[in-house]
Amino acid sequence: MAFRDGIMDRIRLREPRFHEHAYLFVLGALEYCQSRLQERRHISGRELAEGCRALALDRYGVMARLVLEHWGVRCTADIGDIVFTLVDTGLLLSQPNDTRDDFAGVFDFEDAFEREYPWSHVQRA
Repeated sequence: MAFRDGIMDRIRLREPRFHEHAYLFVLGALEYCQSRLQERRHISGRELAEGCRALALDRYGVMARLVLEHWGVRCTADIGDIVFTLVDTGLLLSQPNDTRDDFAGVFDFEDAFEREYPWSHVQRA
């Protein structure tokens, strides 16, 4: 079954606040985190939130915050809501001690994507 074939309908019924791209991005960030490990393992909420930050900066640069906010993702707690919606629909698995609180306050979007933007990595024209 393709991701869009009924799955997005189920996701939207559970959590309509976020754009489809937000769910796909979080799934991509999970794979991004796994690809940086020597061996696949459970990724904590904090690790996934940090992975979302790194991936957003890699993909969208200075526009990262704007892109995420366009999709409805305004804080790390929103990443947790997306993850647990994916768990509730059976697309992800969680550990018994995983909670939405694991994602709360991991970083501030304004700090992470604006004040602390890694300008040293930007290539000059």
